[in-house]
Amino acid sequence: MPELPIGLLRTFAITAQTLNLTAAASQLHRSPSAISMQLNRLESLVDTELLVRGQHGVRLTPAGEQLLGHAHQLLNLHDRILGSFHNVDIAGKVRLGTHDQYATRSLIPILEAFVLSYPEAQLEVTCDHRPQYLVSLVNEGKLDLALVEMPAQSEGGLRLAPDELVWVRSQAHSAHERDPLPLAVFVEGCFHRDSACLALQQTDKAYRIAFISQSRAGVLAAVRAGIGVGIIPRSTLEPGMIIVNTGLPTLPRTDTTLFVAERANEATQRLAQTIREHPEFLPQQ
Repeated sequence: MPELPIGLLRTFAITAQTLNLTAAASQLHRSPSAISMQLNRLESLVDTELLVRGQHGVRLTPAGEQLLGHAHQLLNLHDRILGSFHNVDIAGKVRLGTHDQYATRSLIPILEAFVLSYPEAQLEVTCDHRPQYLVSLVNEGKLDLALVEMPAQSEGGLRLAPDELVWVRSQAHSAHERDPLPLAVFVEGCFHRDSACLALQQTDKAYRIAFISQSRAGVLAAVRAGIGVGIIPRSTLEPGMIIVNTGLPTLPRTDTTLFVAERANEATQRLAQTIREHPEFLPQQ
């Protein structure tokens, strides 16, 4: 019976996650052609088609969906075993503060890998919509690191990937045409909300707060329902939403920014390094 190499399963899992050979190649630091060759080899080992490749990406076949669940189980067990031997001396609390736009998207695979690779570290994650508040907790020694979104022209922290705020509406509704403009926003103190309100005030554009939530999921649900226009980073645009490019003022550019406490322990430094090196957070060339 043939054996399934862990490397091939990891390539398959990341490709299934990104549904794009180029994106998977970037994460694995290989060429797209090398990724394609590994996937072909895996398909030959299981003797079935796992992915359908197309001009706009790839999609899983039913067999691929079945293998993906098994692959995740094997990879998690593999990483847990290695982590228990190689990183057993890396321990201590790691207190991370971040916005849920990161915690529910980009950070999921990073934190999963960290927990498996450093089983003795105690990860604690705090989500909050106020970046300055999270930074203050790092400065006060109440958090060990914070991954937040900061204005591009501000100071402090390690600047990672650049981005910009954009107005978004539902593809099925025209909330942007109402007067006054209805907004779906976080509670007070959110950088997105503050930036939008300031921009509207400076251009004398009438607006009202139509929906308030403490979570990104709540805000996006309101946008999809046509309750109001949302304000999000361009990189987090989701299906069913349209960027409003006309009739509204320009919003500021931003940076994904990492703040690390001065006396961070080794476990915290390892997580900070993993975040810095993740392809999604690397500055664009």
